[in-house]
Amino acid sequence: MPSLDLDAYFERVQWGGPTSPTYETVAGILEAHVQHIPFENLDVLLGRPIRLDLDGLQDKLIRARRGGYCFEHATLFAAVLERLGFRTMPHSARVVLFLPRTEAPRTHMFLRVAIGAQTFVIDPGLGGPAPRFPVPLPAGVTAPPDDRSHWIVQEGRYWVLRMQSGEQPVDAWESLFDRDNPLDFEMGNHFTATHPRSAFVNRLMLRAFTPEGRVSVMNREVSYWHASEARARQLPDRSALRALLVEHFGFDLPEVERLRVPTIPEWS
Repeated sequence: MPSLDLDAYFERVQWGGPTSPTYETVAGILEAHVQHIPFENLDVLLGRPIRLDLDGLQDKLIRARRGGYCFEHATLFAAVLERLGFRTMPHSARVVLFLPRTEAPRTHMFLRVAIGAQTFVIDPGLGGPAPRFPVPLPAGVTAPPDDRSHWIVQEGRYWVLRMQSGEQPVDAWESLFDRDNPLDFEMGNHFTATHPRSAFVNRLMLRAFTPEGRVSVMNREVSYWHASEARARQLPDRSALRALLVEHFGFDLPEVERLRVPTIPEWS
């Protein structure tokens, strides 16, 4: 089995805090992870395979200082936690931010982590809506805690990650908390990266947190959040996209000069 270079990971996410299997450790490393490893689907649009093996993940997310999407983030983060002595279980979910449950494929990956007698949901790969803290898994919760942006509710057989969006709560994903096998995630990853109906095949999607806030990209639309203020601009061409990656995402990728995005006609 390939080994995890934990020191290289800690350098990548700039973590120098505790490593004992406590809540403070996992909360701190999660915040550091989402702060320093961006969300992006560039390899999908470049026609490259998305590797989920540990060597491939370290080559891309750590050594090349790239980002990735949920399967990549969650698989790497699980390896880190398990190395530190946490008990983790990966799960799949249906993202229902934009689609109803009956139309959403089960193509999202997150983790459940046991810390003492308490269980938490860890979701470093949800992109902009990702919770930046371990979400506790209590029973019977229907309203948001006073100091939390995300919380878990149970609706029948489904566990739902709910989050505050402006004045209204919205559902991010729904999961049965089934015991998924590694091959289930490989299948979901294959659909996400290759199926013609996959959003990741048809749209450019990027998110990076910055010291001032965050930067998100949906096709040509670039949104900048600073505190409670937001502004937007349009990417005029691929060269502007490449410059944005260098400025806000921490890596240069010359290949984006020939990126194909089906929903941007002149980029297809």
